Amino acid sequence: MIVQTPCRLCPLRDSGAFSPNTDAEIEFIQAMLTRQVKVKAGSPILHEGHDSKELYTLLSGWVFRYGSLYDGRRQIFNFLLPGDFIGLQHQLGQAAPHGVDALTDVTLCVFPRERMWDLYRNHPALGYDITWLCAHEEWMVDENLLSVGRRSAAERIAMLLIHLYKRAERIGLVGPEGLPFPLTQQHLADALGLSLVHTNKTLKRLQAAGLYSLIEGRLKLLNPAALARLADYYARPLRARPLI
Repeated sequence: MIVQTPCRLCPLRDSGAFSPNTDAEIEFIQAMLTRQVKVKAGSPILHEGHDSKELYTLLSGWVFRYGSLYDGRRQIFNFLLPGDFIGLQHQLGQAAPHGVDALTDVTLCVFPRERMWDLYRNHPALGYDITWLCAHEEWMVDENLLSVGRRSAAERIAMLLIHLYKRAERIGLVGPEGLPFPLTQQHLADALGLSLVHTNKTLKRLQAAGLYSLIEGRLKLLNPAALARLADYYARPLRARPLI
């Protein structure tokens, strides 16, 4: 299904989470945009091991990036939220070393990968934005590696819950009833290097301690300060992020 939302009227630009672009930059992004598409939950966006000639901005919904082994075991590297840029982790003409799947129904803005050269040549400020987005995602993957390598199961889950909640809150996804939270326990286990049984037991323990609630798919942090202490979470000042 094809949808159309002009870049100038992009609802993400009204969230306050993203840095402004000049009129010329928005016109260039609009000219580079080939189409907008909807992808159903559970469908692949990038196929692991396949070449892709397209890049994407996630306009709405949740996706995740992952790698897998031959026997089907999977490691989720990162969860992506609206405004995140998808597809920069592999070179043009080479197979993608990872896959990207839609966690919910999503809307994507689609760009041809080959136009990145025009972006860097004609709009170096946008080129810097792309570089910043890559560095930011690398930082998030590093944080997850730190969790998997050094945090306990309870600390890992606390870190992931508070980190995702803060990211979602920044872009306006958190309301009075909390955050619509589409992750299953299997997603959490695959992201944090835990067994499904251990994940289930640890979630129950944190919920019984009054740190969070998850009712009818909505996540609420009931004691964010205690959750942050458990996770050794340091809330860095949130700067406005680039939006392509």
